[in-house]
Amino acid sequence: MAEHAVVIAGGGPTGMMLAAELTLAGTDVVIVERRASFKLESSRSRGLHSRTIEVLDQRGVVDRFLAEGKTMQVQAFGGVPMDISDFPTRHNYGMALLQSHFERIMSGWIDELGVPILREREVTGFTQDDSGVDVALSDGTSLRAKFLVGCDGGRSVVRKAAGIDFAGWDPTTCWIHAEVEMEEMPEFGLRGGGGIGPAEEGRVGVTLIEPEVNHTDEPTLEDLRAALIRVDGTDHGAHGPRFISRFTDMTRQAVAYRSGRVLVAGDAAHVHAPMGGQGLNIGVQDAVNLGWKLAQVVSGTSPVSLLDTYQAERHPVGARVLRNTMAQRALGATDDRSVALRDTVMELLRMDEPRKHIAAMIAGLDVAYDLGEGHPLLGRRMPDLDLATADGTVRVFSLLHDAKPVLLNLGDAGGLDIAPWADRVQLVDASYAGTWELPVLGEVGAPTAVLVRPDGHVAWVGDGTDAGLREALTTWFGNEVL
Repeated sequence: MAEHAVVIAGGGPTGMMLAAELTLAGTDVVIVERRASFKLESSRSRGLHSRTIEVLDQRGVVDRFLAEGKTMQVQAFGGVPMDISDFPTRHNYGMALLQSHFERIMSGWIDELGVPILREREVTGFTQDDSGVDVALSDGTSLRAKFLVGCDGGRSVVRKAAGIDFAGWDPTTCWIHAEVEMEEMPEFGLRGGGGIGPAEEGRVGVTLIEPEVNHTDEPTLEDLRAALIRVDGTDHGAHGPRFISRFTDMTRQAVAYRSGRVLVAGDAAHVHAPMGGQGLNIGVQDAVNLGWKLAQVVSGTSPVSLLDTYQAERHPVGARVLRNTMAQRALGATDDRSVALRDTVMELLRMDEPRKHIAAMIAGLDVAYDLGEGHPLLGRRMPDLDLATADGTVRVFSLLHDAKPVLLNLGDAGGLDIAPWADRVQLVDASYAGTWELPVLGEVGAPTAVLVRPDGHVAWVGDGTDAGLREALTTWFGNEVL
């Protein structure tokens, strides 16, 4: 039986990001993926939000995605577009990039990192004990791991086998989704509870509501043609589909993100309607929150209780996405009362404060983990400042490329001593003369020091002393070593 520190079930965006994080931290990891390659049958997600772009920038790979995607304002709520070009971030935009291309680029990155992938195999079950997990695969073989992470989608075998309840709401609406060739080019735009627009290689993308919610059969070209006729009175000569699929607004979340040595992330932990394009993005951000913590537990640097902070921090984020997608679905109804409600919401979102509040939520820029009382930076993403150091100007995100924490000393050089954690935490003496500004909150007071976790969130803020620093270092990066 082959042994690895971590087995990841599922090689989609969440699984690949988690594998990259673990590998950067020096953890032995393997992905088990049912597909023969990274290629997807359908386009699925169509873009990245600002915080996901920041996360990729933190790891030094964002240029690969920017080179192939199109930067644009992609934030919307209930069909109402929201501009974030005035937000205090280097990436005050979203990116139009099909998931098929995102996965191809990610696959190239993890290949460079040397992440092994067992393809055309699936995790079919597991048994766990006090020291690890025996993972059964569909080809009859088994793997032994210290931890198993289910990144295997909404129907997650790992979540079900772990006995984790998937609580939430049954679907109320079903959409048919396809890319096809058409003899007559339709008018592009929103309609039928979805819309029709251009796709790759001259094809047309179609997403329309179907009258029936529950289907047991696979969608066909005839189903698609019927949906087109319902909204346009013609099927436009639809033929040659690249894919035809269905999705619903089923909304569910794992009650627990961990059961012993088994964890879930991405769609295995939360599913919802694709309103606002948030699913892929929060899955990638789940992985970045979990990766460094799991690596420290595997290495023995931190106790297993550190993994409890993964659920404590990410479950509320997932729950909020479930709520906002349900709200957007309600706004999408076409009855007179819903239209009146949507018009009112549109008026609100034209105002600066409501726009900033909702747009930051959709973009993932307002996430604030509850790390207690203190400076507004505490628990929030660290801004990517241009710092002045003895070696010249350095961007904060460049200090996170290796997924290691960093303590920024912005006061007197040599004023902070972290010798017992020197092998785990980078100490950088720097200065910054500009304004400190956060999305939604605006300008905040300049700190004298900031402890930044590998995921880019602030774990401690100094106010001229080192009060609380050792406690924060111990909490997040293990006991001191003398």
